[in-house]
Amino acid sequence: QVQLVESGGGLVQAGDSLRVSCTASGLTFSAYALGWFRQAPGKERLFVAAISAGGGITTYADSVKGRFTISRDNNKNTVYLQMNRLKPEDTAAYYCAANRAGIGQRASVYDYWGQGTQVTVSS
Repeated sequence: QVQLVESGGGLVQAGDSLRVSCTASGLTFSAYALGWFRQAPGKERLFVAAISAGGGITTYADSVKGRFTISRDNNKNTVYLQMNRLKPEDTAAYYCAANRAGIGQRASVYDYWGQGTQVTVSS
């Protein structure tokens, strides 16, 4: 049974930093590209960042480029999203996802999803 479990969300102030993590089990972690998506209440789920299986390729949404960094540790089966200079508009539930076919920005290509962790940025 594949499980993706996010952690590290919380309430922070604008300008602060926060790192969320996602630990996977039940799959060959190093064979999967991983992505982070976010969803605010009443809005669609949006792509944030993704990283290739080997970690050598990353891609970001324009809204977070230069502020967020995705990374992975294949020895720990964990993917991270380091978020700096947070803004109130970054407030959302953050979801990690795994994709066997490779790195991508469309939610529909991802095979497995976590339950999400809430990030709230106050102004």
